[in-house]
Amino acid sequence: MEFFLQQCVNALQWGSFYALIALGYTLVYGVLRLINFAHGDVFMVGAYLAFFISTGLLAPEGMFGFSRELALILTIPLTMILTSLVGVTLERVAYRPLMRKGAHRLYVVITALMCGLILENGNLALLGASRRTLPELMDKAVYHIGGITVTNLKLFVVLAAILVFFILHFIVTRTRMGMAMRAVSWDKFALPLMGIPLDRVVVFTFVLGSSVAGLGGLLFAMSYPVLDPYMGATTGWKAFIAAVVGGIGDIRGAFVGGFLLAIVEVMVAAFLPSTYRDLYAFSILLLILWHRPTGIFGKPLTAKI
Repeated sequence: MEFFLQQCVNALQWGSFYALIALGYTLVYGVLRLINFAHGDVFMVGAYLAFFISTGLLAPEGMFGFSRELALILTIPLTMILTSLVGVTLERVAYRPLMRKGAHRLYVVITALMCGLILENGNLALLGASRRTLPELMDKAVYHIGGITVTNLKLFVVLAAILVFFILHFIVTRTRMGMAMRAVSWDKFALPLMGIPLDRVVVFTFVLGSSVAGLGGLLFAMSYPVLDPYMGATTGWKAFIAAVVGGIGDIRGAFVGGFLLAIVEVMVAAFLPSTYRDLYAFSILLLILWHRPTGIFGKPLTAKI
């Protein structure tokens, strides 16, 4: 029983990473009906930005040399802001020109795939293939609760993911900009007629999604500090699958789907050969989609003719 509970704690940490990335997927899809396949690589960019920011803040020979606590406090908002700029740049340079020209949605999706490859290989060309290690930003503490071992970093990651979910849920459901985001998802052509600036809503959506991905990259780098240019590819695809299983377009679905995928993966690896992890995990998720094609919280879309 203690082993099972320990694996549940591990799954909560992994689920937090998946949930943070899946929230960005579902925000963009909910507003633009666009699958931003470059989002996993935005997560990677966030991890690298966190590395350079934290290294600069902690460098004793540099002009800063802050303490770990202060460096962490400054690294979080700086990483989120800079990563949001990356997401907005992708929207302005790659996606907006196509959508304004009325390009088919498939071409926009292909462009998103190419943007992800550009981020990966651009990172490889600029920084090289050598892996980088994020400096420690938090003094590690280990807590023993019964037979379960929990670190302060795991608690920090899980609590951060939960806090982000409630903040995003409040923004989408309780604010004027959130109301505008939901209006865009319903009918983006009628929105300008009502005096709502469409471009501002789209940019705000990318700022939210990309900043959350940047936070996820920082938390992932703190937990597993070895960074490489392709770290966001597999994690991003799995987070996208988690968003689909939860019901893409609904932030509750993205959050629940991320934790569900992590629980399945961790439990399969704990009780079965680890080489079967992806096979069993995705088979179970396929069964869920077979039973509910729109995902757990998803709803069928209706189109006016």
